[in-house]
Amino acid sequence: MNLLTEAKTLINENIRDYGMYIALLVIIITFSILTDGLFISSRNISNLLDSAGYIAVLAVGVMLVIVIRHIDLSIGFLAGFLGAIAAILLMQVGMPVYLVIPVILILGTIAGLFTGFLVAKVGIPAFVATLAGWLIYRGAILQVTEKTGTIIVQNDTFNAIGNGFIPSIMQVNGLHLLSLLVGAIGIVFYIYSAINNRKNKMKYNFDVVSKEIFILQLVFVSSIIAYITWILSGYNGFSWTVIIMLLVVLVYHFFTTKTVLGRHIYAVGSNPEAAHLSGINVSKITFLVFGSMGMLSALSGILFTSRLQAATTTAGTLFELDAIAAAYVGGVSAAGGVGKVTGAIIGAIVMASLTSGMNLMGVGIAYQYMIRGGVLALAVIFDVTTRKKGK
Repeated sequence: MNLLTEAKTLINENIRDYGMYIALLVIIITFSILTDGLFISSRNISNLLDSAGYIAVLAVGVMLVIVIRHIDLSIGFLAGFLGAIAAILLMQVGMPVYLVIPVILILGTIAGLFTGFLVAKVGIPAFVATLAGWLIYRGAILQVTEKTGTIIVQNDTFNAIGNGFIPSIMQVNGLHLLSLLVGAIGIVFYIYSAINNRKNKMKYNFDVVSKEIFILQLVFVSSIIAYITWILSGYNGFSWTVIIMLLVVLVYHFFTTKTVLGRHIYAVGSNPEAAHLSGINVSKITFLVFGSMGMLSALSGILFTSRLQAATTTAGTLFELDAIAAAYVGGVSAAGGVGKVTGAIIGAIVMASLTSGMNLMGVGIAYQYMIRGGVLALAVIFDVTTRKKGK
């Protein structure tokens, strides 16, 4: 089999995984041409990634919820509510940032576990339980901001989470050195992980791609990481939002692919009854996933509030729909049991890229909603079609 034939076969057999990357590449090329290169400028790429941050972390959590065949509609206003609580603790209570962040994350986890309790133990359908949460948290935001309205956050350390960048140390030809080092470490880590994963597959006689295709994959992905690093290093370097996104990806990718609990999540999503009969505690998995969703909602609230430098009465509006859309665009299956952390992040970046590109072109907000809705519909149609072909 020659390289071209093998590459075509590989893409056809893994179209669900590669489809989102192809879509992102098409979007980037299209908007770059239509905006005369403005879309891929250092400033725009940096702003695009920062604006995607709070939705991206939500998308990772909701991806796992969809994988186990549930849904969570409360996450948007939970994020907005906890962001408001963070602002109150900082500005009215006077609590330091290093205490506020863990407190908010713990509150988010507790809220998620309570939703998991309603679903797993009480037996309330997730749609109904989380719709109730949606209403409760919406009311809670209005309640805590009733007297003051918008709460301005005047804390440089907290605001740096959503607007700041990692230190430069020094500049090399106008490029931020520390950001270049982070990118280089990322490339080395990716190559090491890919080689190690390939060796493990070969050890247990699993099918792997040829050495030539494998090298091409390494070069291609490493080039993308290097290019993004170079682009960002030419502006202000990696933002703290991007670093947080990368940490979420690393932690959740490891959790879902390298741990027993991670495998159990996909087993429950594929067939809950079979998973139960095989000894997996389905209720425990449901608790875990919803608790994780609550924690990531809290993180999203922190990112959004710090980026806006304020807590508003409308914070969290439509966050859940954007996150669910990003998860589906990223390849999660409506039937459950299928989805990747990297896919959810790419899905969020795809949706943010569409919004950024259309804003640069001056497309009206009405048409923007229609186009994003069309992209979501196409993603689900793609999912259904590939599942039918798989059967």
